[in-house]
Amino acid sequence: QVQLVESGGGLVQAGGSLRLSCHNSERTFSSFAMAWFRQAPGKEREFVAAIRWNGDTTLYGDSVKGRFTISRDNAKNTVYLQMNNLKPEDTAVYYCAKDSSEWRFPLTSNRYEYYWWGQGTQVTVSP
Repeated sequence: QVQLVESGGGLVQAGGSLRLSCHNSERTFSSFAMAWFRQAPGKEREFVAAIRWNGDTTLYGDSVKGRFTISRDNAKNTVYLQMNNLKPEDTAVYYCAKDSSEWRFPLTSNRYEYYWWGQGTQVTVSP
């Protein structure tokens, strides 16, 4: 069973920063694209960012471009989301997701192309 474990969420003031981490215990981590999605209460799950299996290509949702950075460390089986200049509208549960297809390129923002999901971590940004 694939396990994705997120950490790093919390409460922060607007303008602050947080770094989320997602660890995957699978040996196949390094051959799959990884992504972050988020879901606010009453809203659809929204694409945030994705990174190619080798880390050389990234993709971002329009609402986070220039503020968030996705990265990965394949030696540690971990993907990160650095979130800067946070806004109250960034408040949501953030989910880590693993692509359903190995070696995928180009990246996709389609949530249905990501088969495995973490349990989510809450990020709350106060005004």
